[in-house]
Amino acid sequence: MKPFNLTALTLLILTACNSAPTKQEITTVKKSNIEIPNDTKQLLVVTTDNWSTKDGVLQRYEKIDKEWKKVGESISIVLGRNGLGWGRGLHTTPKDAKIIKKEGDGKAPAGLFSLKNAFGYSDLKINFPYSVYKRTDHCVDDSNSIWYNKIIDSTKVEKDYKSFEHMKLKNSLYKYGIVVNHNPEAIANGGSCIFIHIKSPTGSGTAGCTAMNEKKIVKVLKWLKGEDKPLLLQLPKEEMVKVDLKLSQ
Repeated sequence: MKPFNLTALTLLILTACNSAPTKQEITTVKKSNIEIPNDTKQLLVVTTDNWSTKDGVLQRYEKIDKEWKKVGESISIVLGRNGLGWGRGLHTTPKDAKIIKKEGDGKAPAGLFSLKNAFGYSDLKINFPYSVYKRTDHCVDDSNSIWYNKIIDSTKVEKDYKSFEHMKLKNSLYKYGIVVNHNPEAIANGGSCIFIHIKSPTGSGTAGCTAMNEKKIVKVLKWLKGEDKPLLLQLPKEEMVKVDLKLSQ
């Protein structure tokens, strides 16, 4: 019998442990529950360091010759005061998800979302659907209401809700904004009234929205094009790396 070569066996094990991953393993690492529709040509990509932070960065991208190209500078944003939680949108929430967005939890929704319309206190000429809201326009966040997660003219409906947001505030936070199409089926307690809007001068976290300074949001609004079907992709880094978009740096 040949003598047992412990050194050779050790080298064999180390080589196996450091071998390149198989194609199947690479696919598993990159697999995501998020796919960008082919007809989308504009993306607002918001990335945070983790699930619990309120701070993040927004970067615009546009699809040119089937490749995503960076547009403009990155924009500092603030999110929900309690970070992120998986929301309801165009993605499939992972079965093992531990953090799910709920009504009143102070978390911004993570995932992929369409944008319903832009809004403000006065007219703004842009290439995206835009609404001018009044003080009597309400976004209903009462889960028991038939108007839950909808923006309605309170002077024209039967009021069955106890909780809502004025779409024209006494401050400038909603001077310009975008309605994020989160929880489109209005599932009770699933989260409501999610916007992109102007951030507080103090930089404090929001109740669940994504906020930036006024000049930046105006720039975003003027860039959006309805025909390009823009989407919001909002994730912490650990989830964003799984989305194989091949975004330019």
